[in-house]
Amino acid sequence: MKKLAHFKLFDTLSKKMVAGFIILILIGTGLLSLPWATPANVQTSLIDILFTSASATCITGLTVVNTAAHWTTFGQLVILGLSEVGALGYMTFAVLLFNIMRRQIGLSTQLMVKASLNLERLSDTKSVMKYVVGLSLLFQLGGLGLLALDFVPRFGWQHGLYVSLYHAVMSFCNAGFDVFGDSLQGFRNDPYVLIVTMILIIAGGLGFLVWRDLLLYHTRKRLTLNSKLTLLTTLSLFVIGFILLLVTERDLKLLPMGMSWANRTINTLFLSVTPRTAGLITMPTQGLQAGSLFVIMILMFVGGTPGSTAGGIKTTTFGVLMFQSIAQLRGRQDVEFSHRRFSQENISRALMLIFLASIVLTVATLVLTQTEKIPKGFGLEYVLFEVLSAFGTVGLSLGLTPQLSLIGKIIIMMLMFIGRVGIFTSLYALSKRQAKVNLIRYPAENILIG
Repeated sequence: MKKLAHFKLFDTLSKKMVAGFIILILIGTGLLSLPWATPANVQTSLIDILFTSASATCITGLTVVNTAAHWTTFGQLVILGLSEVGALGYMTFAVLLFNIMRRQIGLSTQLMVKASLNLERLSDTKSVMKYVVGLSLLFQLGGLGLLALDFVPRFGWQHGLYVSLYHAVMSFCNAGFDVFGDSLQGFRNDPYVLIVTMILIIAGGLGFLVWRDLLLYHTRKRLTLNSKLTLLTTLSLFVIGFILLLVTERDLKLLPMGMSWANRTINTLFLSVTPRTAGLITMPTQGLQAGSLFVIMILMFVGGTPGSTAGGIKTTTFGVLMFQSIAQLRGRQDVEFSHRRFSQENISRALMLIFLASIVLTVATLVLTQTEKIPKGFGLEYVLFEVLSAFGTVGLSLGLTPQLSLIGKIIIMMLMFIGRVGIFTSLYALSKRQAKVNLIRYPAENILIG
């Protein structure tokens, strides 16, 4: 009966979360449809407005129009606001509003916050909310200040502060929108901007629960198993991704020949960080080697940490399955890490997530290969790269997004939505399921595997 009640509660919360994000996308569509969102002589179709709103709310950054040239300052600020709310979760702002109004937070609201931030205990809601708001302000304002040191002398006070704010928010939120017109390709010789951006991207993708553990380590003298696994997996993916990109893109032909090796190394570091759902780039993706594209696709699929501003299957899912595979190869029954054992429920959930994600990505790729035109010189990677970028809420593209057909835009929007809300939440909310208690258990029998 306890499992049945838990199932019904999760089903209800899933529907509310999905409905909340849909409403937010529709509000963004309405705001971007206003006359002052675009210049007077610019016309935007409804599907393109909806796509932009969905991309911003789902903190992806895939665009069918150039953000810097197509939208006015008002339109860009709407996109900024949608990305901020989409990254931190609309429930975060609802709770913040309750606190400002000095109103008591109800149980249903606390449950929604618990679900949106992937919390284990309801008692963590209030304390984690403080870290969410506090750390977000700290990193974004700190990023604003650091970037202003470079952008203000370059662009002047007014525009310099504006692009500093925009870039700090988008980097921390892992959104991928930019107001430069070519992402960060104009700053590939500016290691200071790239390093600050990488710090913001990693900070946003690490997760608020992990940051809370790190900040409280001096008093607790320990980290939770979730934080240990997250940090190990994140560091491993960062180092392995960097090494593989050094090998596959060792010539770095896309970068100016006069660039120093230090700058080339920083650009390669940036290339290993940005697929973790950030979407900012310092070199055109169309010219990357096939091996580099493959590495980036793997990083996009894994993504960031649960409860962060990142997408993908998440680092913890990848980490659990890695340790599960190692345990099986060693002939061990238990999957152990840091003197703890992962529960069978954790392992089953991770396997189910991988399977469902593979099905969704396979179907989406198959449909897009039939509806979209693949340019000469490209193959399946042209579509698969876009699919993984949308699902991982990354925002990188080989050039397909601006050329998408109507069906293609709908498919990519659905992938961005699933990637942001979560594949479990999305499928549970959209499916008509009934919880059942098995009264009969059939005999177990083995079949041949592998």
